Amino acid sequence: MKQREETSTNTSANKKSGAVVSERGQFLLKMLVERYLSEGSPIASKALANAPGVQVSPATVRNIMADLEAKGLVHSPHTSAGKVPTNPGLRFFVDSLISVQPLTEDRVADLRSGLSPDMSASELVDAASKMLSQVTRMAGVVTLPKLEMVELRQVEFLPLSGDRVLVILVLNEREVQNRVIHTDKSYSQTELNQAANFINHNYAGQPLNRVREKLFSSMERDKNEMTGILQAAVDVAGKALSPEDDSEGDLKLSGQSNLATSEPETMQRMFEAFSEKGRILHLLDRCLESDGMQLFIGEESGYKLFDGMSLITSPYEVNGSVAGVLGVIGPTRMAYQDVIPLVDVTARLLGAAIDYDK
Repeated sequence: MKQREETSTNTSANKKSGAVVSERGQFLLKMLVERYLSEGSPIASKALANAPGVQVSPATVRNIMADLEAKGLVHSPHTSAGKVPTNPGLRFFVDSLISVQPLTEDRVADLRSGLSPDMSASELVDAASKMLSQVTRMAGVVTLPKLEMVELRQVEFLPLSGDRVLVILVLNEREVQNRVIHTDKSYSQTELNQAANFINHNYAGQPLNRVREKLFSSMERDKNEMTGILQAAVDVAGKALSPEDDSEGDLKLSGQSNLATSEPETMQRMFEAFSEKGRILHLLDRCLESDGMQLFIGEESGYKLFDGMSLITSPYEVNGSVAGVLGVIGPTRMAYQDVIPLVDVTARLLGAAIDYDK
């Protein structure tokens, strides 16, 4: 797979700091952020002044650091300590100073080998989520393909005890899903077979969401003359083809335990956020509505629970249309220059592996 020579982020928070920084200031801020992301501790002005390539005096470095602090890009966590970047400082670094290199061919080959085209869409989404978490040692998150991209090929209904029915869905040629639903009344095998035959004959090859819409439209149009078959089809299919009851069915989240080494306060917020997957899904939906890669640092997400975290996402396309979004969630102190190209490439590999037309 041909990679871009440079990967950039496109976000509504772009240039949010609005700071104007001199060339020397940008050089020293870039050096400070890179060292902080690598070491995790405050960086002293003396350490920066003694670094290779720095051709100014320690006094000048201190003055530049004071200017960066006045602009809100760095701060001192303790009195007389070194500096660390603020969230606006990290934003300025990502938008203006970061150096992102394409992944090596070996790394791309490793990622591709974990996303086999022979896997179903849900298996591929799960594999991509786990792969992102394993490579980054953070949390990987991937949404399932949008419902309008999931076509019904065949459905079968099998009666269980009481009002329970086993639904077997064949989707997009390769994927088979089994669901147990509760219907409004008990149905015989004959009634369920007739309902399945009606759906397969009239709606096979159409998107799941459209099948459900058409069934309910038929019910409204013909409610006074509904046959038993159509009544059963509407009752059973209406529940069988509905989205999952909770947001967990719409996304795959892996690697939460990788974040256990974070600061206790940040870690507590992370687990609270992961326990409310609906918020993560809403945030990913916002990413899906925007073009290109998205990056939220701390409070930019709009959710207080994510204040200590960063989210890097990229949409993935199937047959030329955006199908979903994948990304990595981790602490604000992450190796952005490594995670950004990883998310970008994984998104394109996932879309290519799903490719329903193959």
